[in-house]
Amino acid sequence: MIVLKPVKSLLMLPVWIFQLGTTAKSFLDNPLLGSRRLNGWGLHRARVKVAGALCSWRRARLAGKVRKDWREAFDRDGFVAIENVIPAEEFAALRQAILTYEGEAREMRQGDAITRRLAVDPAMLRVIPALRRLLGRDDLKALFHYVAGFRIAPLHYIQTIVTHDASNEADPQESLHADAFHSSLKSWLFLNAVTADEAPFTFVPGSHRLTAARLDWEYRRSLADPRAIDRLSARGSPRVRAGDLAEMGLPAPRPLAVPANTLVVADTLGFHARGDSVRAIERVEIWSYCRRNPFLPWLGGDLLSLPGLAERRIGWLWSLRDRFEKVAGQPWRSVGIRRAVDSLD
Repeated sequence: MIVLKPVKSLLMLPVWIFQLGTTAKSFLDNPLLGSRRLNGWGLHRARVKVAGALCSWRRARLAGKVRKDWREAFDRDGFVAIENVIPAEEFAALRQAILTYEGEAREMRQGDAITRRLAVDPAMLRVIPALRRLLGRDDLKALFHYVAGFRIAPLHYIQTIVTHDASNEADPQESLHADAFHSSLKSWLFLNAVTADEAPFTFVPGSHRLTAARLDWEYRRSLADPRAIDRLSARGSPRVRAGDLAEMGLPAPRPLAVPANTLVVADTLGFHARGDSVRAIERVEIWSYCRRNPFLPWLGGDLLSLPGLAERRIGWLWSLRDRFEKVAGQPWRSVGIRRAVDSLD
């Protein structure tokens, strides 16, 4: 073992170096990313700054196609909440079609919360053409591109969240955190109303901006021993405390209590969480996600965003992780053919 460890490190070194220019974020899995010496010299801080500068440059080239009020709200807060995003007469029919649709479902438990996802795939889009029209709207695509910083198609799911399921463990999504060291897109189109005490999406306004104070905080956290901090932070999704927010000059987190038919689009470089709930809830939403290599200067060029391929990506990803579960892990277990609101196991 004494001989094998340095040999393995030598073989892995080109991979670790290559990952410096990718989305890789775990201080535990890559000893270069987690090196206190390299980060003391500014490695992590430089990655954050370069990724942020490139994102700002790409967004400037995408801004012209985004509605002015949406763009201004996002630039200010790091998220935009759009009520009545679908005409009322169309929303009721779309909601009913989604809730009664049956398809392959996957579930994951985190603490006392269960998340179920159904892929928005060719089969679903054939049965629910209104969903295809919604996701193909030019105004929404322009907003998604702007927030993501790329002209690519997000992954779309029908997602159900159930809280206060039988478990004594805390839901890690309830802790304020950033998803990574760079910008990425997540969005929620809520099919149910969300009240302030029923696990609302919560965001710290303005925390998506890479101010001097935020960069200093990123630098300080990069100097911590990754084996001595919480595992999610060490893996690149840093948790943040109220004192940290105060040091960065940021306001208190804002829970978003919104009516049904509200679309929230956010940059998850900003600090966010799933708010606490005083009771068990079951919420259904159209959930979208997009994260791409932040060091790419171009806007498009993603072949998997092409029509005919984009809507099949989730199925391919699930199959790949099933096949290589021992290597890559697979937290999403198949639960067969279900509806979004079937009883959750």
